[in-house]
Amino acid sequence: MPIVIDKDIPAYKILTGERIFVMDKERATSQQIRPIEIAILNLMPTKETTETQFMRLLSNSPLQVNITLIKTSTYDPTHTDKAHLEKFYKTFDEVRNNKFDGMIITGAPVENMPFEKVAYWQELKEILDWTATNVTSTLFICWGAQAALHYFYGIKKHPLKEKCFGIFAHKRVRDGVIEPLMRGISDEFHMPHSRHTIIYAKDILHVKQLKILAYSKKAGASIIKSTDNRRVFVTGHMEYDRYTLKNEYERDKAKGLDIKPPVNYFADDEGKEVKMNWTSTANLFYINWLNYYVYQVTPYDINAIEK
Repeated sequence: MPIVIDKDIPAYKILTGERIFVMDKERATSQQIRPIEIAILNLMPTKETTETQFMRLLSNSPLQVNITLIKTSTYDPTHTDKAHLEKFYKTFDEVRNNKFDGMIITGAPVENMPFEKVAYWQELKEILDWTATNVTSTLFICWGAQAALHYFYGIKKHPLKEKCFGIFAHKRVRDGVIEPLMRGISDEFHMPHSRHTIIYAKDILHVKQLKILAYSKKAGASIIKSTDNRRVFVTGHMEYDRYTLKNEYERDKAKGLDIKPPVNYFADDEGKEVKMNWTSTANLFYINWLNYYVYQVTPYDINAIEK
């Protein structure tokens, strides 16, 4: 939330220049406030776990945030109880006439498949087009980011010889521009990844509508945004909780898959204790997205959201 100060005080100009959220008293007294509407298109098989992870991060803002959970209608999830889906989720057809201040499109365990072979690809393309006119800012996660970068900008994903699995160090791009989305985040930070494909920074650099905000030598371009701030792409999983990678590792081992332990993750040789070093970054990132890319720019009349 902003601090409210007199716009003539020197601190107002300094803090505004640093992109810190300040508001002059005149604007504060005339401001209209309403809940922020956020939609989550949950493509993960572990829907209950995933929805909890995102809600945990979105709840750290003092803003009142209303959540609408969305599922695909062209593919029926098999890992989530149908009663849960029927009670808490809506299909795209049920919300297509609605407007949202923000939207999150999650990852999905289909990155080895060509986009066109994914069962709900046609529906997802329709949803992606819809976000351009019905959502102020959309946040795309992991495969969701790869899919949107491919659809909107023709950027390819590249297969990896070995799964990108673990906690990886990332560096902020320091180009002299103050980026509100990265406010408070250290020059080097950590993020979980779990995928078989990668987005290379070199493929993004020639696209004028995109800007890389952070990258990893091992995990590739990690945080990317469109220059109009309406699309944000995160190729990792800042939302993961302490034991998500541990559960994935043990699941794949039980299946007999050739899987190595997640790198930079376990704090002990037995794989029992986890070194959790990404949560502060995750909380800052989601607060910044809600504040600077959603709350400050979305219209009070939500029906006024347009391309």
